[in-house]
Amino acid sequence: MCGRFTQRFAWGEVAGFSSLDGTVAALNLRPRYNLAPSQDAAVVRDDGAGRRLAMLRWGLIPGWARDHGIGHKLINARAETAATKPAFRAAYRAHRCLVPVDGYFEWTGSRKKRTAWLVAPRAGGPMAFAGLWARWRVPEGAALPGSLAAYRAGDAVETFTILTTRANAALSRLHHRMPVVLAPEAFGPWLAGRGVALDPAPDDLLVAHRVSAQVNSPRHDDPSCVAPVAEM
Repeated sequence: MCGRFTQRFAWGEVAGFSSLDGTVAALNLRPRYNLAPSQDAAVVRDDGAGRRLAMLRWGLIPGWARDHGIGHKLINARAETAATKPAFRAAYRAHRCLVPVDGYFEWTGSRKKRTAWLVAPRAGGPMAFAGLWARWRVPEGAALPGSLAAYRAGDAVETFTILTTRANAALSRLHHRMPVVLAPEAFGPWLAGRGVALDPAPDDLLVAHRVSAQVNSPRHDDPSCVAPVAEM
């Protein structure tokens, strides 16, 4: 599963890693140390003319949805069933994306005593999760809260979800699911809608270290969220 992640890279780093279209103006990306559902994140899409980075809201709202609230339940999609589930199948066919990240968070323990972990590439730098995106039109008469309040009837809200698969042996102690990490050679086929193996990442690709409880709240979004803390 993936309920929080980090995007601490600059435009140039993600542009090189994702082979973005160099003719498109760079986005001014600010470091995100604790990106949470319902917030905007940078994703990579291919519009046929090249790969471009766009800011989309995390939590998929299918085009047919009557209410935005469904997005809170659709931050992740199971890779095993995304092609057939009504909420995801249209996006799986035609609206795939890459979600560039440089880490994601997982928690262990009971609700009363949770331990937070940052999972990141052992070699450092960015990686890409397999994602799906959708475009939802605000219906007439809708009263949207919070970060959606600025949208009016007919406006397009673009959202995304992250695909997950079973955890590999190295990370199964943290959770039985993990995001689908795509190898760079799979970026093109995935974005083009072709068949791609959505398997767990190799055991030696990622490493986890314990972080502070600061990350438990999305109000905290600073380097303290990713700083290692000693295990007890």
